[in-house]
Amino acid sequence: MSQPLWQKSGIQIDAKIMRFLAGDDVVLDREFFLHDVAASKAHVEGLANIGVVSADEAVALKRELDALAVDFRSGDFVLDERYEDCHSAIEARLTERLGDAGRRVHTGRSRNDQILVATRLWLKEKLEALETHCRAIAGVCLQRAAQPAIPLPGYTHLQRAVVSSTAMWFAGFAEGFIDNAFRARGTRELVDANPLGTAAGYGVNLKLDREHTTAALGFGRMQVSPIYAQLSRGKYEMAVLEAIGAAMLDLRRMAWDLSLFTTAEFDFVKLPAEYTTGSSIMPNKRNPDVVELLRASYASVAAARTEIEQLLSLPSGYQRDLQFSKGSLFHGVRHGLMALELVPDLLARLQWNEPAMRAAIEPAMYATDVAIEQAAAGVPFRDAYRAAAEAAASAGQGRTPEGSLVQRVSPGAGDDLRLHELHARLGRLDG
Repeated sequence: MSQPLWQKSGIQIDAKIMRFLAGDDVVLDREFFLHDVAASKAHVEGLANIGVVSADEAVALKRELDALAVDFRSGDFVLDERYEDCHSAIEARLTERLGDAGRRVHTGRSRNDQILVATRLWLKEKLEALETHCRAIAGVCLQRAAQPAIPLPGYTHLQRAVVSSTAMWFAGFAEGFIDNAFRARGTRELVDANPLGTAAGYGVNLKLDREHTTAALGFGRMQVSPIYAQLSRGKYEMAVLEAIGAAMLDLRRMAWDLSLFTTAEFDFVKLPAEYTTGSSIMPNKRNPDVVELLRASYASVAAARTEIEQLLSLPSGYQRDLQFSKGSLFHGVRHGLMALELVPDLLARLQWNEPAMRAAIEPAMYATDVAIEQAAAGVPFRDAYRAAAEAAASAGQGRTPEGSLVQRVSPGAGDDLRLHELHARLGRLDG
């Protein structure tokens, strides 16, 4: 490892302690490296604006930062154990190439606001991906909800309850993922605040051009208070994981449905072959492993959020405990987005087994229709309820699933799905 930026003369560095201090930072920082480079360019411009670096030095520094980004993407520059973290790697490269100009680049900033701004840029990028995935899932659901509805048993308590349909099932998840897309956007607005220039949490005795770095990096606003910049670390990361977690909760319930529906006992759904795997010992098996792992994926996101929450039992100001938040954040976000990305194609290609679904609709599932009809005719609902309960076994006489659905005229129900409203709501995300 190169000499740490904070190394003082006369103090021996213990290799075991350094390994513990560095942890997985070098590996994890590869995820944030290009964002740190971009923030360093903006910082250089800000320093040039107030005369800390000359115009020529600024040009040279930005040129070398661009070259570093190219080398990192191509693999010619590797962030590895030679460096304590991405920040020291950038400064070492600039110093090696430009001497004193490289040594000036850290003026007015700390590794604290460096990782804050790099992470903030990364979070904005991931929230855009989250919104994109949620919109794609909602779009596929709306497309399939608009197809001719196939009768599907509706369940409560995992017991057959009333007649539902594939269109209602898709419309329900469409609305859920529209909400998730809006939540992703709202969370992006929350984290869209520039912490660069807050240094170690108390500002510096330079009139930094923070307005310039805010605009140059595409932030919606400046995070004004240096103290709050540190207080927001972890808080914003948790908000992002909560936004992903909301989508994963809907995905978990969808995956539960599909997991049940693919069993021989239900036999309602056939998955695309690519989304199933074989058994290592039973030649007759095709297992819905992808669906089961989609169902399990919420746990990774929730665990990441919980780990960060447990780290935040801290006073104000920076504490080194927060270093451990990077790994959980990275893994939780990556896993959640990876899972969501698979869903649109899965939903577009799954096939319904109409005969099995129709066969599962039994006469008693029309009892609610009977009770509501009697109540609409003037019978007190509790009397109508009791009469329908007593005659539930014959409630389906002369009735069909299509007839039940076409009479379900309450807004959002079988005959009034309001798909146009959901399309309009999804379309507002384009505005």
